[in-house]
Amino acid sequence: MTIGTNEASLARAEAAAQAAVALLPASSPLSVGAPTQNVDDVAIAGQAVRARFAGAAQGEVAIIVTRDLVEALANSPMGSLDLSQAVRPALEAAAAVLGPVVVDPGELLEPPQVLEEIAGAGGVLVPLIANPLGVQALVGLSVAAEVTGGDEAEPSRPAERGRGAPPAFDLLHDVEMEVTAELGRTRMSVRELLSLAPGAVIELDRAAGGPADLLVNGRLIARGEVVVIDENFGIRITEIVGPGDRA
Repeated sequence: MTIGTNEASLARAEAAAQAAVALLPASSPLSVGAPTQNVDDVAIAGQAVRARFAGAAQGEVAIIVTRDLVEALANSPMGSLDLSQAVRPALEAAAAVLGPVVVDPGELLEPPQVLEEIAGAGGVLVPLIANPLGVQALVGLSVAAEVTGGDEAEPSRPAERGRGAPPAFDLLHDVEMEVTAELGRTRMSVRELLSLAPGAVIELDRAAGGPADLLVNGRLIARGEVVVIDENFGIRITEIVGPGDRA
């Protein structure tokens, strides 16, 4: 049974790397290498970003990049760019292969520390390779627990916690969340961004007068129309978006 578990962990980490590789900034196309649990196989110098996740599964996901990318972000023509923000889409995509999860903002750490922690927790490391440069990045994934459902999940139901026990969700009522209104999106190359000047017009992917999206921590929860309240913009909610429609 141990072999099966290891094979499942390796396959899961490889899927996470496949999901992350397309969203990771890189000067050359990256391909996914062989997953491993041996730190010595994937030594890489640079900077690591590690984030914890919870939801359908609990654990940690990490991305390590070479010093070249760190320096490129620090010396961007648009000013110094934060590495955690640059790799966050890749972190979220990697964790999402486990199901619906929430990924924390992440923290910058030294690669040796992250490699040892993930491997020590039974996690898997997947190199990302650019030919002929070799390993240019790495994805690490360790899963501490998963929600499997069925009879094993029955004791966690609120009704069985005991009378008078507050639902676990009550603990989150005072947690602050970032709420963002989004009028539309577009994709631009760095060349196009650098060519922007006062008066430039950027075309968005939404028709004029269309509803604006309301996002909480980056997740779509509602749509509404833009209104003006005492000279400030606001959103009048017209639709609550269900979980099945958020993709």
